[in-house]
Amino acid sequence: MGLSTALQYPPAPYAKTDELIALAKVASRYGGIYATHMRSEGDAETQAIDEAVRIGREAEIPVEIWHLKAAGKANWGKMPQVVAQIEAARAAGADVTADTYAYTAWANSMSAFIPPWAHDGGDAKLIERLKDPATRARIRQDMLTPSSAWDNEWQEIPGPEAVQISVVQNQELRGLEGKRLSDVAAMWHEDAIDALCDLLIKDKAYTEVAVFAMSEPDVELALKQPWVAIDNDAQGTSPEGLLGEEHPHPRAYGTFPRILRKYVREAKLLSLPEAIRKFSALPAQRMRLTDRGVLKKGMWADVVVFDPTTIRDIATFEDPNQLSQGMEYVLVNGVPVIANGKMTGALPGKVLRGPGYVPR
Repeated sequence: MGLSTALQYPPAPYAKTDELIALAKVASRYGGIYATHMRSEGDAETQAIDEAVRIGREAEIPVEIWHLKAAGKANWGKMPQVVAQIEAARAAGADVTADTYAYTAWANSMSAFIPPWAHDGGDAKLIERLKDPATRARIRQDMLTPSSAWDNEWQEIPGPEAVQISVVQNQELRGLEGKRLSDVAAMWHEDAIDALCDLLIKDKAYTEVAVFAMSEPDVELALKQPWVAIDNDAQGTSPEGLLGEEHPHPRAYGTFPRILRKYVREAKLLSLPEAIRKFSALPAQRMRLTDRGVLKKGMWADVVVFDPTTIRDIATFEDPNQLSQGMEYVLVNGVPVIANGKMTGALPGKVLRGPGYVPR
């Protein structure tokens, strides 16, 4: 498919631009794309976009910016500048597009709050540093100091109440899932940064969180752009079994029905055809899947049937493990996997190969 990077999360920040260009050139030779979680979606977003565009230009490869956003309260209202910067690059010949899940909270590892240098050597070394008082004091100081040298998420949130514990690995911490970091700090009689560090230690840095640090007007402006597709940025999940015991971001269940309800039917921000294109044809085109994404003779029959007047999301941040309502039929490769609103148990899916795939 191409090359993807997540330059905000260690060890990826250690990669230099020239290294990324060299790798992207290889992907380009095989018809791939360059998809990136940029180095910054906050204070240094302008520079991050410039880097992504440069990689695309010098490697001669299409660029996809993951989940476009203006992160952090200090950056609320900057989406018009972000859009203008990308549109200027596109007008100058850059093949750059983006995607969004259209929620005002993102989700990632809680360890992303820790500065990149403290991750050197992996999670085991990170835990050692969090346990060492002197090193922990340095980590705290970096978190409390505004900087454009790294994407400092602690500076982007209004407070610890904006961080929700989503998933833990340590079974003894399961009771914290769904609570806010401010709740954990109060329970443990610590300040919020100490609670964050101690939670990472107890959970071996596995903890995942939802972070409420985007503004609705910025989300809406990104969603409206014709070159922005829809992603849900979540792994497949289930309300039953082991996965049903976790507390994921509601986008895992609700992204697409939510857009149909909230932004098509209620806010009328998008027309129904615009939304469907953003769900299907546009991402298929970006992934260079030439036999999917539209209803047309000769294409694989991936078909969704729903009532646009009733479809809706149910999942919330408080109670996320809830399937959306209104999907009547879903066909994958012509075979119903949902019929009359019920799962059929059929498994007709196929691995989708990119242009660089060579059969072995």
